[in-house]
Amino acid sequence: MAVNARERWRVALGCMLGVLVAALVCRSLAAPGSPLPWLVAPLGASAVLVFGVPASPFAQPWAVLGGNTLSALVGIACVLAFGAAPWAGAVAVGAAVLVMFALRCLHPPGGACALLVTMGGLHDAQFALYPVLANSLLLVAAGIAYNRATGRRYPHGQRSAAPPARKAPGFTGADLDAVLARYNQVLDVSRDDLQSLLQQAEQQAYQRRLGATRCGEVMSRDPLHVSFGTPLQEAWSLLRRHRIKALPVVDRARRIVGIVTLNDFMRGAELDLHAGWADRLRSLVRPSGRSHTGKPEVVGQIMTRQVRVASTDRPLAELVPVFADTGHHHIPVIDSQQRLVGIITQSDLVRALCRAG
Repeated sequence: MAVNARERWRVALGCMLGVLVAALVCRSLAAPGSPLPWLVAPLGASAVLVFGVPASPFAQPWAVLGGNTLSALVGIACVLAFGAAPWAGAVAVGAAVLVMFALRCLHPPGGACALLVTMGGLHDAQFALYPVLANSLLLVAAGIAYNRATGRRYPHGQRSAAPPARKAPGFTGADLDAVLARYNQVLDVSRDDLQSLLQQAEQQAYQRRLGATRCGEVMSRDPLHVSFGTPLQEAWSLLRRHRIKALPVVDRARRIVGIVTLNDFMRGAELDLHAGWADRLRSLVRPSGRSHTGKPEVVGQIMTRQVRVASTDRPLAELVPVFADTGHHHIPVIDSQQRLVGIITQSDLVRALCRAG
């Protein structure tokens, strides 16, 4: 029932138009002096389903047409078999439900059609065709046109639910089928809509949990760092010894001025040229011992100066596309004074994502 005013008006206007179309057309087709009515009351209930819940299995065209028409025929058969017996209506409703189950056209207003026939003592099979089938056909036709014009899929055939953009590792279609089998009750919602809603709820909860996580909660604290004048050999030794890929470069106030990564060393040693790359790398990191040289000697000469950083209170969810789409493997974290306090790596992010999931 949690729909806005626009949807409520859409449903109300649809019901009005659907019943109006059926009434006007069937009245114009009615034979003069015919004792049969040209509109049946259960059509109002069918209209609520067709226009109010067009995704419901109860509202699909075969359910409307088969449910109403077959139930009317069941009611007529009960009148012919039992006459005006007071229990004929109850038998007609029960039998109509069994028929609708058997032919996969369960439609709640069908029970009303069966009861209407027995209460009226109708025994002419023509009543099931006109007005019941005619009313139902016109209502379904109006429902198809109106629902599509107002952005609702109707008929709402079963189809596989589209997975969310980043599917959370929750349940599978087989899991849902197993639960529905244990539930063993009729649901007024199609299976694909149910699966889609559950997946969206799962994704919403996942995003909520991840959105509440801040960078300061998952970062690696007090990361190794170097200064502008740190010799290349010392920086290279830190990277190798601690098996890390990046070292933030800070000034005396621990404010970030750059970052040096394995890629920076590769670029400095021109490792794109495969021949003799090991010698070039050793030559790069080995101090020259000269006061003047064209070879880089300290970190500040090869570091990357443009550094993407994150604050401690930044939502971690905002960094997911940064890691996923830009090729970043590590992002330094700064406090309110712009000082280095931590670093977030891909491992930190994956760990946080697993906790949120």
